[in-house]
Order: sequence, then structure tokens, then C-alpha cells
Amino acid sequence: MMSRTLLRLAARLIWILACPVLLLGGCGPSAPKPERSSTVGDAEAGAIWIGRSGCGSCHQIPGIMHANGLVGPPLIHFSRRTIIAGYLPNTRENLVRWIQHPQRLAPGNAMPEAGLTDQQARDIAAYLHGLE
Repeated sequence: MMSRTLLRLAARLIWILACPVLLLGGCGPSAPKPERSSTVGDAEAGAIWIGRSGCGSCHQIPGIMHANGLVGPPLIHFSRRTIIAGYLPNTRENLVRWIQHPQRLAPGNAMPEAGLTDQQARDIAAYLHGLE
């Protein structure tokens, strides 16, 4: 049987190891809540597509490594915004359309066509709409 001193030491060790995880778990850039659905999109997959598509070369995007671009607007708190690209209501469907075909919606704007599929655009939209 363990002695009281050993039990106290074990309890303290567990607390010391668990405390940083509990305290720091909510720190850092806000990451979206994962959503999984073919019609809504997968936020985790969206983060991958954001990285692969180079979105961070123009935008600052929380939770995406090296996404510190200064060309486009920062996408911090994206879900709280009411307008996309200056004139589209911020709905998931409008965001998917904008991500997929920005030049069709506003010819000559600075955002390039990235050649994304509908599902890839939905995944990116799920990620961005999770940024509170």
C-alpha cells in the first residue's frame, strides 16, 4: 500500500503536469469549432486547404501557420462580419461562391481564382465561419 506522502507527491505531480494544459488550452489564435458535413463543410479540412491554397500570403488568418499576409483583409473574427468583399451578405453560401469564384462576382478585384472545388470551398468556409 502507498504511503500518504507518496500519494500526495503523486497527486502534486499530476496537478503540475495537468495545470498548463488546462490553463493554456484556450490560449492562442482562435481556432474554429470543427463541423463535419458535405453541405456545411469540414473546418479541419478547411484549415488544410487554406494552407495549401496560399490564402495566408494575402490574409492574416488565426490558427493557420504563416498566414500573415497584408494584401487582403485580416480574417480575424470572420464569423462576426456582416459583409463579404464589401457587398455580399456574410452567409455560408455567399462565402463559398466568393472563395470559389471571386473574379466572377467582382471582376478585377485583387483576389485570384484558386481553382478550388465546391467541397474545398465549403471546407474553407466552415473554417472561416468558425472564427469568432
